Amino acid sequence: MKLKTARTLKWNAIDRISSQVLYAVTGVILARILSPEDFGLIGALLVFQAFGILFVDSGFGAALLQRKEPTEKDYSTVLWFNLSVSVIIYLILFFSAPLIADIFQGDKRLIPLSRVMFLTFILNGLAIVQTNRLMKSMDVKRIAISNTVGLVVSGAVGIALALTGAGAWALVWQYVSLAAVKSGWLWLMGGWWPKTGLYLESLKKIWRIGLSVFSSSALNTFFQYIYSFIIGSLYSLSSLGFYTQADKWSKIGSASISQILTSSFVPLLSKVQDDNEAFHRYVTKINRFTGFILFPVMLGIAALGAPLFHTLFESKWDAAILLFQILSVRGIFIVLVSLYSNYLLSIGYAKRLFIIEIVKDGMIVIAVLSTIWFKSVPILVWGQFGASLITFLISLWLVCRAIGFSWWKMCADILPSFSAAFISSILTLIIIYSGLFSRIHSIQLLGSIQLCIGLIVGSGLYILFCRLFHIAEMREAFSYLLGRFRK
Repeated sequence: MKLKTARTLKWNAIDRISSQVLYAVTGVILARILSPEDFGLIGALLVFQAFGILFVDSGFGAALLQRKEPTEKDYSTVLWFNLSVSVIIYLILFFSAPLIADIFQGDKRLIPLSRVMFLTFILNGLAIVQTNRLMKSMDVKRIAISNTVGLVVSGAVGIALALTGAGAWALVWQYVSLAAVKSGWLWLMGGWWPKTGLYLESLKKIWRIGLSVFSSSALNTFFQYIYSFIIGSLYSLSSLGFYTQADKWSKIGSASISQILTSSFVPLLSKVQDDNEAFHRYVTKINRFTGFILFPVMLGIAALGAPLFHTLFESKWDAAILLFQILSVRGIFIVLVSLYSNYLLSIGYAKRLFIIEIVKDGMIVIAVLSTIWFKSVPILVWGQFGASLITFLISLWLVCRAIGFSWWKMCADILPSFSAAFISSILTLIIIYSGLFSRIHSIQLLGSIQLCIGLIVGSGLYILFCRLFHIAEMREAFSYLLGRFRK
């Protein structure tokens, strides 16, 4: 089990790293070519796309992962259900395109853009079962390859169109080609084809868990995109473009870590859900591993936010830097709340996910009502940060009660890694802004130097403090890299 988990972690890491590298390279090139308004147009459509994908999945993907032994009927039922819903959702939004344009500044460009963009519902719906079958068997390698191929092809399509002056259409066709290539690859290489149809018996069994997950995800999606909706409808599409860029780049770290944890550990925890001692042992290891990776990544990219943006974009996206830094630190709380929710899901406590979601969304409502009157995007984002912090504290209390852990034990698992990362980030900031580079006048050159020095110094300091604090995950990471787990 340990070897299989380690290999799953390895391929998840390879998948996320390669995906994020390709995603980042494509994103940088497109951000340098396209305007903030182009990204604002697509940011407006992403609000509706998120809800469409949510309805297509309906929580069935998570339900399949939670079940110990899904049958062939279960997989086929979910496939045909997803496909049917995706077609219905696409038709509804196709005819609603003029209404969408009226919401966002009455910009009629959104009508044709949305009708093409929303084809991704059908394409992504076809890939849900294929992906979940591979995740259930911990065969992450094939998923990693499909993601890589899809990103390469879609990146090339988007960049080529952007260079020809296609504007926002470059981003639309990038999304559509990505969904098409990934789904096509999984069907060709996944090794599974449906042999049966849709069964009401299977639908009822999966629906019990799927409904709770869907309810939680629906609220999560609504409040996740409420800021994009507010900024795009009440401010301007350019402001939305800056926000979506900050949000996108801040999620590179948090989304990758969260995906790795979910793909690697939820199937594992579901297998030991009836063994309380083993479950607690795995929770402790996962907590420590999460802190070891999460804190240096998110605090590090927040500390190096300005040098990073100046290196990649010069001063074109400066309005997004502060938003990026706030959202990056906020990502820590998002990953931890997601991790705790997965603990509940793995032992079948799906209804408690809804409680956590109510708490989280209630905090966001309070934050929005408290900050929207300032008519300032940074203040809106600070409100997000405060809401996420309070949600984390309440979720910690709820999950500790559910799984039989003390809140101090959960905090003690991650405190050493947090301390090492926090001290390293502060010292790195002091060094790169100490005035050593005041004679450099090129903003891109200055940013590049600060970024390189910050990465080297920050990484070195984190390794040093991990050793000083006797963080076992550092030793285990080096052991794995040296191949000891393959014995």
